Order: sequence, then structure tokens, then C-alpha cells
Amino acid sequence: MRHQEIEHTKSSLRRWLPLLVLVAGMALAYGMGWHGLLSLKTIGLNFEALKSFIDRHLLAALLLYMLIYFVVVALSLPGGLVMTLSGGLLFGWPLAFPATVIAATAGASVVFLIAKTSFGESLAARATPWLEKMRHGFQRNALNYLLFLRLVPIFPFFVVNLVPALLGVPFRTYVIATFLGIMPGTLAFVVTGSGLSSVIEAHNRLYSACLERAPANSETSCPYNVDAGAFVTPELLAAFFLLGVVALIPVAVRHWSKRNAET
Repeated sequence: MRHQEIEHTKSSLRRWLPLLVLVAGMALAYGMGWHGLLSLKTIGLNFEALKSFIDRHLLAALLLYMLIYFVVVALSLPGGLVMTLSGGLLFGWPLAFPATVIAATAGASVVFLIAKTSFGESLAARATPWLEKMRHGFQRNALNYLLFLRLVPIFPFFVVNLVPALLGVPFRTYVIATFLGIMPGTLAFVVTGSGLSSVIEAHNRLYSACLERAPANSETSCPYNVDAGAFVTPELLAAFFLLGVVALIPVAVRHWSKRNAET
């Protein structure tokens, strides 16, 4: 009996420890205010220093960027858009695009595995008939549904990381859909970011000139107005939505064919 209790404790620890570490990391990041550093203002005010470091240590800088992006995604911190734009700004889109896709996919995969280990198995064991039907329906067309969720950026990234794990989506399917699904959005924003250097430099000049005139109350008198959200235009969202609809066409065709076969 004692041996069984020990094994049960070890099993519970293996199941919940990754989630506890993840939650502790999130609490630390928010508690220390690190999430607040993820802004175009931070990148802009340190632009010259960052570019100088990248010119001298390109590989190390790129790996560091990927590590930070991985942590941001794994801890579900706000700032993915800022990171993507910054990657294009600092490295150029040909380097930033693959680096961002790999880092984001890796971070999302960690969240998926932790959620699946901590919640997915117990949820499957307690599933109601309605939930079980939903799980099977999602699993049958998992790749297409996940591509839709990834392509249409109206769903929070961390939600799309969690839901497939709770619905029993295979890990391989999840990774493929994530890798492919984030490509269009990532490419759009790293290309946008790669053209922001003149905007950042212009804002830096205006900000420095403002500080010289009003050094006593710089934060209120001299705002740094580069908003990452301004680059998410309705036209861009519409394009992503149409791509998402395209991903669902095979599901609709299969459903239509099945109904026709039954009649």
C-alpha cells in the first residue's frame, strides 16, 4: 500500500510539476514587470545599441531573439506582435521569418504538451457525451480546424495553444498545423517590421528633441507614439480570414459529400 502511494505521488508530481513551473514563470514575469518591456518604444530607444550588437554577434543575437520569443509564447505573455515586428526590424525578414516561426512553434508546443499532460487526460476520462462528440468531430478534421484557428488572428494565441490539447488533438498534427498556420501572419509582420527603421529613427529624433525642450516631465510631455497594433489593419485581418476559410473548404466538402452519400 505504501509503495502504491509513493508511485501515485510520483505520478502526480510528474503530471503537475511542468504546469507549476509554467505558472511560476508567468507569475515571475508579471511580478518583475518584464512583460512591460515588450514594446516598440523599448526597441526603438535601444535601436542603435541593438543593431550594433547584432552586427558584431549575429548568430548569438538571433539565437537570443528565438529564446526570448520562445519564452514569451510558452509563458503566454503579451508581446508576440511586438516581437515579430522587432525581428523584422532588427534582422530583416529573410532571417526573422524562419527564426520566428520555429521559436513560436516550439513555445506553443510546450504549452500544448503541458496542458495535455495536466488536463487533457483527466478531461478525456470525465468527458460528457456532448464533449466526447465534439472531441471526435474536432479530431477528424483537426489539421483543417487548427489551420483556421491559426490563420484567423481573432483568437488569442494562448487559447489556440490550449484548446487542441484539451480536445485530444495528436501532437504531430498540432505541430504541423501551428508551423504552417502561423506562416502567413509571421511573414506579413516581419516584412512590415523590416521597413520600420526609418519610422523608428524619425521617432527617436523627435523624442530626443522633445526631451531637450522638456527634460523635467519627459514621460507625459514627450510620448513615444509607435503602436504595434496600428499595423494590424482591417484589410490584413480580412486577408487572414479568407485564408482561414480556404482551410475549412476540405471540411465542408467532406461534410457535403457524406450527406449526399447518406441521401
